[in-house]
Amino acid sequence: MSEPILTATGMSKYFGGLTAVDNVDFAIYPGEVVALLGDNGAGKSTLIKCISGVYRPEHGQVSFNGEDITSHAPADIRSRGIETIYQDLALAENLDVGANVFLGKEKTRRLFGLIPVTDDNYMRAEASSALDELDIHIPSLKQRLVNLSGGQRQAVAIARAMYWNAKLVIMDEPTAALGVPEQRKVLALIRSLREQNIPVILISHTMHDVMAVADRMVVMRRGRIVANIQRADASEELIVKHIVGTADNGGNAVMI
Repeated sequence: MSEPILTATGMSKYFGGLTAVDNVDFAIYPGEVVALLGDNGAGKSTLIKCISGVYRPEHGQVSFNGEDITSHAPADIRSRGIETIYQDLALAENLDVGANVFLGKEKTRRLFGLIPVTDDNYMRAEASSALDELDIHIPSLKQRLVNLSGGQRQAVAIARAMYWNAKLVIMDEPTAALGVPEQRKVLALIRSLREQNIPVILISHTMHDVMAVADRMVVMRRGRIVANIQRADASEELIVKHIVGTADNGGNAVMI
């Protein structure tokens, strides 16, 4: 097996007297889709925010491509190729598709050779190419995002990650509040990332989505990892038992 692209070792994060993440070890390999599962408050989002630089862990180390990135700023972590797509997508709904793909990294040109202005045509053309690679069609890239469907906005967020050469994509509840056709499209996008050898960490409460795309399921409860289950050994019943704490920690589940 190849070396993991990302490892988190001995990760702990506290909020006052609350232990949100408790001595967690986590790894993901190239081209792997790992579902990070657990009930509300299990520590999933906190772990992800420690990896993406939003939170500074009290203990532990995060390594990406063999380099220590513990407590680096989110912008620095993004520049290294870790893209996190949160449930709210962090998109600017008053801007068009091209402007969102280049959000914070806008392409400019000089008007009359002097005045810097945003190069909207360039950004739309590049956004169109990025969407084409994901087999996503949006009728007009001049539309503001507020006029797009939930699935189309997810596609823009993923296209932005791909355009800026994401090496690892973290997705937090990507199919929440989407209709069934849009859910299928997002799952297809996750498979497309895997085919390009780009690993995905998927946080989801939707077991159908998890069983459809995940290669491995990591279950958290009360800040700890309680199960690490390969897809071939997984069932919805087994996963739910670990989430609620009724599994006997034997059989197909492997404790880590």
